[in-house]
Amino acid sequence: MSAASLPSPRRVNTAYFLLQIWFWGMMAAFSGYQTAIVLGRGFSSGQAGIFISLGCLAGIFSQPLLGAWADRHPDVPLKKLFGGCMLLALGFHAVFYFARPGFFGTALIFLALGTLETNSYPLIDAMSMQFLNAGISVRYSLGRGLGAFAYAIVSVLVGQQARRFGVESALVTHAALVVLILAALAVFPAFSSSAFPSANMEPAHSPLYILKHNPAFTVMLGAGFFGLMAVMPIVNFLVNLVNDRGGDSGDLGLALFLMAASELPGAIFFQWLWKKTNIEKVMLASVVFMALKPLLFLSCRDLRLLLALQPIQMLGYGLFTPGNVYYANENVPPEDRVQGQSLKMVATNGLSGVIGNLIAGGIIDRSGVDAMLLFCFFSGAVGIVLAFWAIRLRKRKKLLDIPPAGGCMP
Repeated sequence: MSAASLPSPRRVNTAYFLLQIWFWGMMAAFSGYQTAIVLGRGFSSGQAGIFISLGCLAGIFSQPLLGAWADRHPDVPLKKLFGGCMLLALGFHAVFYFARPGFFGTALIFLALGTLETNSYPLIDAMSMQFLNAGISVRYSLGRGLGAFAYAIVSVLVGQQARRFGVESALVTHAALVVLILAALAVFPAFSSSAFPSANMEPAHSPLYILKHNPAFTVMLGAGFFGLMAVMPIVNFLVNLVNDRGGDSGDLGLALFLMAASELPGAIFFQWLWKKTNIEKVMLASVVFMALKPLLFLSCRDLRLLLALQPIQMLGYGLFTPGNVYYANENVPPEDRVQGQSLKMVATNGLSGVIGNLIAGGIIDRSGVDAMLLFCFFSGAVGIVLAFWAIRLRKRKKLLDIPPAGGCMP
C-alpha cells in the first residue's frame, strides 16, 4: 500500500464512523442492562458485581497482551484481529443467551467478554491512527462523538424495548449490533504496514519499557487515571445521586441521555481546540473539567440543576477521550503505538473504573453521596497536578531534542 494506493479519506472515515456508532450502540445494549439481566436470572447483587468486575479486570491484563501481540505481528491487519474478537464474543453471547449458565459458567463468560469484546476497543483507535499517520485525514473525535450519541440513543431505545419485551431482549439487540460491526469492518480498508517500513524499523517493546522511556506519557496516564476517578464513580452511582436529589428512574434515564449526548459537541469542539492550541493543553483542560464536575454536583441540591449540569461531560470526558488517543499517538514511538493505545485504556477506563468504583461504593455505604463527590473532586485535583507535571516533562524533552546552535541534526 504505497501513498498513491491509499484508500480515499471518505471510505476510511465512513467505515470508521460506522464502527464507532455500532460499537458504542452495542455497548449500550449490553453494559447498560447486564446487571438487570443477571438479577433477572436469580443471581444476587453481590454476584452481579463479581461478574462485572471480572469483565473490567480482564481488560487490565488482556489489553497490553493484545496490543503487544499486534505490535509484534504488523503483518496481520488490525481489522482481522478485531473481527476475530467480535466473532468469538458473538459466540459467547449466544451461549449466554440460550444456555443460561450457572454462577461459574456466567463468570467465565463475563471474563471472556471482557477480554474479547469490551476491551478490544483500542484496536479501533489503533486502526484509525494507522491511516492518520499515513497521511489520511481521519476525523477521530467526530467519530467518537457519534459513538457517544449512539450510546445515548440506544440506551433509551433498549430501555423501551426491555419494558415491552423483557430485559433479555437486550441481548438480541446486542447480537444484531455485533453483526453490523462486522459489516462495517468488512468495508474498512486493511492497512498494510509493510508499505511503510520506516514505521517498523525498531522491534516492539514491553509495556514496562514504554512506561520507563516515555515519562511524559506515563505521567499523563496517571493524570488520566485520577481524572477518570473523578467522573467514573459519578456515572456508575448516578442512580444514588439522582435519588438523593429527589429523582426517580425516569430522571436517571434523562440524566444518562443528557450526559452521553453531550459528548458529540464535545468531540467537535476538540478538533477546533486541538488545532488552535496543542494536545497537552487539551489534556490539561479535560482533567480540569473532570475535577470540576463533582465539585459542581456537590454544590447543587436541586434535581433540575443536576440535570442541567450533565452536559459538563463534554468539556471533561468528552475532550479527554479523543485527546487521550492523540496524546498516546504523539508520545509513543511508532513501533509501540498499538500497545500505547492499550496502556492508556488500562490506566484510565480500566484501573480507574475498578479502583474508583470500589472506593466510591464503600464511601456511599458509610457516608453518603456527598462524601463520594468529595473523594471524586480530590482525585481530580491530583489529576490536575499530574497533568501539569506531564506538560513540563514534555517541554523538557522538546528542549533536549533541539540541537545546539551550530550543530547538526543526526
